[in-house]
Amino acid sequence: MQRLNDKWMRIAGVPLLALIGQWMMYGYTNTPYPNDWRIPFFFTIGAVLVWESNRLGIILSRRRYPELAQTLKRIVYQLIWFVVFCSLIRITQTFIYQLIGLWQDSSASSFQPYFFNTLVSVVGTIQVAAVLEGIYLYQRWQVMYTETQELKKVNLQSQLDSLKTQLNPHFLFNNLNSLSALIASDATEAERFLDELSTVYRYLLQQNSRSLCPLTDELAFLDAYFHLIKTRYGDGISLKMTIDAHYMTYLIPPLTLQILFENAIKYNVISTSCPLTIRIFSQDGKLYIENNLQARKVTVPTGQVGLENVIMKYKLLDHSSVLIHHDKAIFRVGIPLIVPQPNLLTT
Repeated sequence: MQRLNDKWMRIAGVPLLALIGQWMMYGYTNTPYPNDWRIPFFFTIGAVLVWESNRLGIILSRRRYPELAQTLKRIVYQLIWFVVFCSLIRITQTFIYQLIGLWQDSSASSFQPYFFNTLVSVVGTIQVAAVLEGIYLYQRWQVMYTETQELKKVNLQSQLDSLKTQLNPHFLFNNLNSLSALIASDATEAERFLDELSTVYRYLLQQNSRSLCPLTDELAFLDAYFHLIKTRYGDGISLKMTIDAHYMTYLIPPLTLQILFENAIKYNVISTSCPLTIRIFSQDGKLYIENNLQARKVTVPTGQVGLENVIMKYKLLDHSSVLIHHDKAIFRVGIPLIVPQPNLLTT
């Protein structure tokens, strides 16, 4: 939240408005202006109280409704605050004037001074607040524009880095070595492995241009991807999926599961004696990817691609945050499942 920049308003603007207000009030009501130093003094004190109380209302409204999309709620909040507190302060102030003899009026219960004193405060506050709100909106727009541009850059870079990682020689050579071993030992399995490898690369090349894809597509891709990993590690790795069928049409950023799956492989020991178990399950509108934690002593560099990539993609989509939990036994990432809507899928 941007700081309320009203330094000069508090130093010079409030006293000036107080003097103008007292002159307008006595002139409007045709009441004789007493030659009494207490009049400008009490008017200034009242103006300070009005502005400080309304200033608090502006600050609280910005804390409660800080975003551009919440501008109407923020303005309504401020207007209600201004009317309530201006009325309380100005009505009390006018009543005190009458008690101590600063308001020479034949009718002690005259409605006119109470109404005018309150009206001047409300209108004056709204005019000043409108200027401050305009400045606030411009500052919020600048912040939003800058963040949007930065997120676009991050998204483009993450897509490039992700594609580089997916097409890196190590991944290709490892799979070619596995294919070579299968050709010599099991031609049928080698043929299936080649089909799955083709499916994986076809999906990788197609999905990088999309911002969202159905969960069912991601799971079909992950099944082919896991087949390649399983061929390489054998009983050292296993995958368990428990996903409510209701969520199959929901959307997630493409390649999210592959990225999180790859992170689990890179950062953990995988062997038949210490098998890595990866669980994927749905709960309360989120998809969780969880693995038992058996961290490697020396990790493989990831080139800044991984969990940060996923977080940035969801931030760019302006969606709820990614949940991360880990302890000595498990590492878990929860990603929001996005409800499908017309024209939400992009190609």
